[in-house]
Amino acid sequence: MTAATQLPLLSLAIWIPILGAILILAADRKLQNDATVRKLALLVSVLGFAVTLPLFFQFDRLSAQMQFVEQAHWIERFLVTYHLGVDGISMLFVLLNSLITVLVVVAGWRVIQDNVAQYMAAFLIMSGLMNGIFAALDGLLFYVFFEASLIPLYLIIGIWGGPNRVYAAIKFFLYTLAGSLPMLLALIYLYSKSGSFSILVWHQLPLSATEQMWIFLGFLLGFAVKVPMWPVHTWLPDAHVEAPTGGSVVLAAIALKLGAYGFLRFSLPVTPDASMAFAPLMITLSLIAVVYIGLVALVQKDMKKLVAYSSISHMGFVTLGFFMFNRLGVEGALVQMISHGFVSGAMFLCIGVLYDRLHSREIADYGGVVARMPKFAALFMLFSMANAGLPGTSGFVGEFMVILGAVQFNFWTAVVAATTLVLGAAYTLWMYKRVIFGQVANERVAALDDIDRREFAFLAVLALCVLAMGLYPYPLTEVMHASVEQLLAQVGVGKISPVLP
Repeated sequence: MTAATQLPLLSLAIWIPILGAILILAADRKLQNDATVRKLALLVSVLGFAVTLPLFFQFDRLSAQMQFVEQAHWIERFLVTYHLGVDGISMLFVLLNSLITVLVVVAGWRVIQDNVAQYMAAFLIMSGLMNGIFAALDGLLFYVFFEASLIPLYLIIGIWGGPNRVYAAIKFFLYTLAGSLPMLLALIYLYSKSGSFSILVWHQLPLSATEQMWIFLGFLLGFAVKVPMWPVHTWLPDAHVEAPTGGSVVLAAIALKLGAYGFLRFSLPVTPDASMAFAPLMITLSLIAVVYIGLVALVQKDMKKLVAYSSISHMGFVTLGFFMFNRLGVEGALVQMISHGFVSGAMFLCIGVLYDRLHSREIADYGGVVARMPKFAALFMLFSMANAGLPGTSGFVGEFMVILGAVQFNFWTAVVAATTLVLGAAYTLWMYKRVIFGQVANERVAALDDIDRREFAFLAVLALCVLAMGLYPYPLTEVMHASVEQLLAQVGVGKISPVLP
């Protein structure tokens, strides 16, 4: 084992952003220099991302075991430990979260002029907490990180958001907090049965059918709100519309993944029989999200709200893939989660670029943007195509795999799920056409300037990710194979479907 592998990489990924945020707040009080604060925030975010790279390159792809494990006593009386580790599923989200944090810091470089240090610190703290959620192997540690992550996002929406930011922030907080309370009861019950908060011990815990049913419902209420699944999705459009651009990016790219990740880490392996029993309900709710929310997105006049509803529809694909219990479905859902992180983040950043110039998100206020912003129009086109699931982009890979998994599961389920390709193209291209093409709509559009080097940089990074993942997804699917196989074995399904090369 090399010295690099013995570094506490997961702890570094968690605490570098958090301690860096504290340093930024302290430096701001002493220096009162926004330029220094921005540079320091960028340095911390880049360092936080750098320490996650060895997780990918040193990862043993043939092993389904937890890797880079760290463990220390925390609350010894209740056998609570500071227990961290990642497998082929969680490791990918640590990388995604750390990369998105760097891009959000760059995106807010000039846009945020008030309380810059507090803004940057909130995102860095949230980045560390999110990494803690994905790496936690202790149930109470997971819950602490899970709940603590609400605070910085609540502040981001409530302080730097739009006119109705307080309403949106409180609605977001209450929805997610209310959903988390039944989850806490489920965690406490599992502790009482096992005498441990170890998530890996819970995976092996024998539970009766009745116990599994109630525990599954407790987890469902906590995770469904986070995804969000229909019908507990109504907080998301409000939160997106009122959040600043960076808040929308993190909310869509990372925060929505927490609920889906919870299903994989808790619901399926801890309550396999209940997961099977509730699968028809979960699939039905997922298909409603795919079709109904896609139709709702078609009638939106606000670009942010349209992309917000698009996110709900795409996340419906994720939960659909999980509860079909075949390898193509689960791996396709995971690929869709990573892709959605890139694509939805890019879409909100593009909308933010336009909003910074015209201070409007209304589609009707735009038109003919390509005449003034050709570079932006080209990048926005790529992300719009990815959002619509165009082959060659990351948006196609996950949806295609889930549809293939749905064909193995039930043909008519696949038919309904495939409507997302039509609806996604309809609402995305309708928005793009009206905003980008046609005659220059008004004098304000005629005065637009194309993206600068900073804006081009963060959009180009996401464009490369979208294309690389769309053209060659194997490095990602290879990492998750062993962990998905073990998950399906825990559910009692095992090797039931072929693996895409």
